[in-house]
Amino acid sequence: MSAEAKRRVGQEVAGWVENGTVVGMGTGSTAAMAIRALGERIARENLQVQGVPTSFFSEQLARECGIPLTTLDSSPELDLAFDGADEVDPALNLIKGRGAAHTREKVVAAAARRFVVLVDDSKLVARLGTKMPVPVEVVPMGVTPILRRLTDLGATCKIRMGEKKDGPVVSDQGMWIVDARFDGIDDPEALARNISLMPGVVDHGLFLGLATDVLIGLPDGSVEHRRAG
Repeated sequence: MSAEAKRRVGQEVAGWVENGTVVGMGTGSTAAMAIRALGERIARENLQVQGVPTSFFSEQLARECGIPLTTLDSSPELDLAFDGADEVDPALNLIKGRGAAHTREKVVAAAARRFVVLVDDSKLVARLGTKMPVPVEVVPMGVTPILRRLTDLGATCKIRMGEKKDGPVVSDQGMWIVDARFDGIDDPEALARNISLMPGVVDHGLFLGLATDVLIGLPDGSVEHRRAG
């Protein structure tokens, strides 16, 4: 996704935030553009907005941008949440989790009355799982049986390893990430259920029925808006 497309969709969703609202803030480079754009609006317009971050990264960035923070304990229902995605299908189902924050991202998305996904057209797929693996956050002691069960479901699996460290990527919850690659997913709902039932799985990157809106940054500089339903 180009930096310009990220900037455009980030500015678009920041423009949707209303005074007095509580906003869920995603993780990753696209969500970061939206966080920065929201911070600029708060400074320029003196908006009264609070944010709920989905990771240590988005929390620190929001503080730098002057966005007051709150938690789901204080604000269990959010007015709007925004985040990026790795794949989006025609029904607005998603694969997320390349940044290993999908468990917290899903909690925040599910708490929001409106969940806005920010992508460019390269993230659009006819069927989930054709480009990206499904990230599965797991308790480290359970990783071997989980790998076996995912393989039985037809996945090619690997533990995600750190790029500049020895050992696995560790989530904000202290868990490991298994990337389960399928040759397309015919029944996302059934797969989501099967993965969720595995002992030791914290959560997975299938976001089904959560997105209310998708903003797509297009090559011509425009932003396409798709709505669920």
